[in-house]
Amino acid sequence: MSSFPSTFERQSASIWSALGGSPEALHRLRMQGHDSLFSVFPVSDLAAASLGVAGLALSELMGVVRGVAPPVVVDRRLASLWFGSSLQPQGWALPPSWDAVAGDYRAADGWIRLHTNAPHHRAAALAVLDVPADRDAVAAAVSRRDAQTLEADVVAHGGCAAVMQSLADWGDHPQGRAVQAEPLLHWQAHPHGAPARWQAAARRPLQGLRVLDLTRILAGPVATRWLAAYGAEVLRIDPPGWEEPGLAPDVTLGKRCARLDLACAHDRGIFEGLLARADVLVHGLRDGALDDLGLGAAWRRGVNPGLIDVSLNAYGWSGPWRQRRGFDSLVQMSVGIADAGMRSLGRDQPVPLPLQAIDHGTGYLLAAAVVMALLRRAHGLGGSTVRASLARTAWLLTREGVGMPHAEAMAAAGRSDLAETIENTGWGAALRLRPPLDVEGVPMVWERPACALGSSEAAWAAP
Repeated sequence: MSSFPSTFERQSASIWSALGGSPEALHRLRMQGHDSLFSVFPVSDLAAASLGVAGLALSELMGVVRGVAPPVVVDRRLASLWFGSSLQPQGWALPPSWDAVAGDYRAADGWIRLHTNAPHHRAAALAVLDVPADRDAVAAAVSRRDAQTLEADVVAHGGCAAVMQSLADWGDHPQGRAVQAEPLLHWQAHPHGAPARWQAAARRPLQGLRVLDLTRILAGPVATRWLAAYGAEVLRIDPPGWEEPGLAPDVTLGKRCARLDLACAHDRGIFEGLLARADVLVHGLRDGALDDLGLGAAWRRGVNPGLIDVSLNAYGWSGPWRQRRGFDSLVQMSVGIADAGMRSLGRDQPVPLPLQAIDHGTGYLLAAAVVMALLRRAHGLGGSTVRASLARTAWLLTREGVGMPHAEAMAAAGRSDLAETIENTGWGAALRLRPPLDVEGVPMVWERPACALGSSEAAWAAP
């Protein structure tokens, strides 16, 4: 790896170490290309490293199946593009990804971001501010408030908000110190689980792997989309009424999507049956949310002793904010990313990353963790519990320090970046980005087009 950009090398090694991989395996990973997204942080290195190491995990699995682990090549430009939207609609348009109220606002003493995409989160923010859902009214109300107090009030009402802090502020914050002391991935082994029923295949390595997807925006769906690319049967479960109109066409690729109300006894019974037959559960609800429904870790392990249970949290798994609701854009405000961009570029408002890089990077970490947990289970080590967090992935990025962006911003996706064939999604025809990853002899291809949430039955496919 001596010819790799140093940041890519360091990030790949850090991720691979967190996965328990052997350092010698890193020689099989190669990056091609030099394009970089415009950012004061090395976002394109993170994109290439997280996707590349996920491929390296798959290579390790192929080494068990075939006897020889294949080389892995990650395309830096395509990896960067996949950190944004992977879809170009043909003759139709994606709806906006953001609610009209969501965004950054100047408070009396600084900046604060309100995340209002979910109706109940918007209602909480508007109730605290005592204004209608009008952006000008929200801005006026926020301008009269102390940012820290407003953040605390919105969070106390069940909403989502984040004050913009500096990197130094976050480093001194109790939650910042807690996150920096955590591992990139938390691992717990369950050696007395039931024997594995699933085995990897030579051509489609994850064929037949049953992945129960209990995730929403955005890291978890990215993880399960990647697993589907290599043959996994991904069944996504959403509650009645939940929609992600601006994101579903991008992240439901390769999956089936169903609905269950886990607060309802009948639907919990269906979920229990699905879980009992699953190989993997991926979930992204905040710490304690499944426990509140009676579906905590001990219950899940009792239903399926050999389960690979993979989850993520916004602000880490220790510290005073471990149960705080959060999203990528909020974490970027809290940990100092938006402030560092503003200061370094001489702007007068927050400058976040050019895309939701913390979500995407964490998603590929989760996907790689699933594959490495499958390897552990194949070696007779039982199931695994693996946990990641957006804030800890952000620390992987920001600890490299702040630098000036490349003079030329990376060009937007063009026709040469897109696949040749049309994907007939549930919304219309679209072109998808070409695969960013080449694991020799293992094609990255999705067998199902993107589909609407709730469009399938909550059942596994017939064996």
